[in-house]
Amino acid sequence: MRPTEALPKSPILCITGASAGVGRATALAFAAYRQASIGLIARSSDALEEVKAEVERLGGRALVLPLDVADPDALDAAAVHVENTFGPIDTWINVAMVTVFGPVHAVTPEELKRVTEVTYLGSAYGIQTALRQMRLRDSGSIVQVGSALAYRSIPLQSAYCGAKHAITGFIDSLQSELIHDNSGIRLTTVHLPAVNTPQFEWARSHMPRRARPMGTIFQPEDIARAILRAAENPRREYWLGGSAMQAILGTFLAPGFADRYLAKTAVEGQMTQEHEIPGRSDNLYHPVDGLHRTRGRFGLPHNSLRLTAPSAAARGIAMAAGLILAGGLGFAISRIARR
Repeated sequence: MRPTEALPKSPILCITGASAGVGRATALAFAAYRQASIGLIARSSDALEEVKAEVERLGGRALVLPLDVADPDALDAAAVHVENTFGPIDTWINVAMVTVFGPVHAVTPEELKRVTEVTYLGSAYGIQTALRQMRLRDSGSIVQVGSALAYRSIPLQSAYCGAKHAITGFIDSLQSELIHDNSGIRLTTVHLPAVNTPQFEWARSHMPRRARPMGTIFQPEDIARAILRAAENPRREYWLGGSAMQAILGTFLAPGFADRYLAKTAVEGQMTQEHEIPGRSDNLYHPVDGLHRTRGRFGLPHNSLRLTAPSAAARGIAMAAGLILAGGLGFAISRIARR
């Protein structure tokens, strides 16, 4: 794959899921640090208007593009609107997601379908939309916001974990295609740790107690700055935070042990002591008014983002360790068999 130029001084980009959480923080980071022109994509026009005002206050420009990422035609129209208004899109960033908390038996087929449509297909449609524009000039960058859960699934989040695994598989196929074509388009995935976003306030839940992020919690603003760095220095993948690296490497090296460990820790670990509110509003099908903000209610102690690591080296370590472990086990088994 041919290298592309560095991100322009004042880039033009689209961000899905821009109304809250990591998407909102990313829009503000690009406005503050790069005076970017941004197509803001999410379902709530009122929330996007708030983000637009913040972007412009920080020195950027913004277009409000209220749509559902599960609608590929709407994404195409939004991209054309951005290019007609600001110029060619330099970077497309997929952040939009929805989730359902609860055991597999409690998640309905309709809920599973909706999470898949937004979190997997919405990302795939966004990538296809970006490609249609970028292929015209053979340049640009696509950043997919992923998760450590794309490698290490956890209980009570089967629909979300499945969708994140799926988009990782989709991207791996596209990476090979871009290399084959000697394309100037760059594709980067940034896998996140636990982040303090409003999703734990408004996601649909079948759990008896309110949801919480599991493990070390990071703030959306820190994640946004890491995404900005990833867009400036595109690599195949980035893993953010030591906890994300531990989860990913752990499933490479000892998936069965990880299954048992998570069975003991990750069910209670994803619930607070507060009872869930029956019948509360959730954002699975429609936005929830009043909760569109950058941070959720967790992670008040500041945890600095200590690690932004390209995964190639870490994967190499994991593979080497796995081979050594497998070799050692094979040697031990052969010794026992000979005896």
